[in-house]
Amino acid sequence: MKSSLNAGETLEAALQLIRSIGPTRLAAMGAVAVALVGFFGLVILRLSSPTMVALYNDLSMEDSASIVQELDSRGVNYELKGDGSVIAVPDGQVLRLRMDLAAEGLPRGGSVGYEIFDRSDTLGATSFVQNINHLRALEGELARTIAALDRVANARVHLVIPERQLFVRDQPEPTASIALKTRGDLSTTQVRAIQHLVAAAVQGLTPGRVSVVDDTGRLLADGRGDDTPGTAVALDERRTQLERQLRSQVEEIVSSIVGRDRVRVQVAADLDFSRVSETTDSYDPDGRVVRSTQTREDSSSSSEAANDGVTVGNELPDADAQTQADGRREESATLEEITNYEISQTTRTEVREAGEVKRLSVAVVVDGNYTQSDGGDIVYEPRSQDELDRIAALVRSAIGFDEARGDTVEIANLRFADAPQPITVPAGGSLLPAMTRSDVFRLAEIAVLGLLGLLVVLFVLRPLVRQILNNDQPATGAPQQIEAPGETADLLDHGTDTPQLAAPAPSISPDAIELAQAAGEVQASSLQKVGDLIEQHPIEAVSILRNWIHEPAT
Repeated sequence: MKSSLNAGETLEAALQLIRSIGPTRLAAMGAVAVALVGFFGLVILRLSSPTMVALYNDLSMEDSASIVQELDSRGVNYELKGDGSVIAVPDGQVLRLRMDLAAEGLPRGGSVGYEIFDRSDTLGATSFVQNINHLRALEGELARTIAALDRVANARVHLVIPERQLFVRDQPEPTASIALKTRGDLSTTQVRAIQHLVAAAVQGLTPGRVSVVDDTGRLLADGRGDDTPGTAVALDERRTQLERQLRSQVEEIVSSIVGRDRVRVQVAADLDFSRVSETTDSYDPDGRVVRSTQTREDSSSSSEAANDGVTVGNELPDADAQTQADGRREESATLEEITNYEISQTTRTEVREAGEVKRLSVAVVVDGNYTQSDGGDIVYEPRSQDELDRIAALVRSAIGFDEARGDTVEIANLRFADAPQPITVPAGGSLLPAMTRSDVFRLAEIAVLGLLGLLVVLFVLRPLVRQILNNDQPATGAPQQIEAPGETADLLDHGTDTPQLAAPAPSISPDAIELAQAAGEVQASSLQKVGDLIEQHPIEAVSILRNWIHEPAT
């Protein structure tokens, strides 16, 4: 019975508290409570959700659709950003998804390759359609290969392959045009490598017939066909490449001494654009060699008889020997020898192609030394002449300095406009270098959400709870209720005893108007109860009032 009474009193007190608060304040408190629950639910959901990382960037619509379809089939959560060109997935699944999608041939780079022939509907296609598909496949495969290079983000290839005509002697040459989206500038060597790559993949195409442009509209290769080394375009490219190479070498060796971004280098190369062919014949008189030898030998003999008449003795055998013995005999011999000598001869033909370096001019500007004073200010100190001379010697060695050629090297020590900022490292080290960018953003997000939650608790939830708890106490400025009717009757039976009224509470502050209104309602209820007691016990009430009137003032 007692427990049921306590429950009833508790329910009555709760209802009384609700009546004292009022419907307006109850609605406001409910709205605030719903907002708090939603806020903390959002914070908990955000902290418990995984970090989304970009799976691929700069995707075409075709690749995005294919990847999204594959992710849906795998049941992977993803987010689309950047008008569908960026797909983000949970951080822990990025590497696995990239490998799985690569096995499926995704992304394809927005182009169609040789997989176009995997379709079954091409079985009955005409030769014209097959040729077009072959051209599309070749262009797509070349675009994928070029896009795989380090500094190329995307590429598009257009091929023009003329059809072979019968009974035509001069066939038109194939041409190609390439549009590149690059990450930075491409060197001349890289552009020519792309030209040779495309030319080697297309039959009859030469590198000089391939034109290349970048995404800014700058012409990287004109494709006019004159790709020989002696042309003006090739020579200008050689000069630019030589200057860039020498500048890079000098900056690398000097920046290792003076510091990164503390050196500026400019190189001017003067090239000889003339092509010279020279032939030289030299003879060595001391270096004789027998080329041929001719020897001629002649001999003859004659005899004269004593009597030239014809006799019987002359006609007899052995008449000649007898005649010779009796007459005169003459003999002669001639020896002739001819020797031909060959003098050694040297023939030298020298062809000097255009592009020979005639002169190099190098200008180097280095910054000085910076120290930090006791007050924390940056103090500039110029470099010594000895240090500048050693830097100049290194620069001459790096560029292949030739004084006879007229090369010049100038080293200047000047203060740069932007001084280096001092880097302070904590004594105990820092965890930031070991953390990735996403980890830093995640920690910052957690810190911001935690701070917002703390502010909501201190400035929203705490005042609301305090106000609710204050409503449980008697209203400020209102007198306490008179005792229950049974107790009042006992008091009236004594006749002379007066009830001890509670002392008035401090005055109500202007900020507690609503609380005062609730207290006024409680006071009105107490007065109603007192009026009822007076009506029930009029004699006792008159006696109490008489005693109050005759009681001397203090």
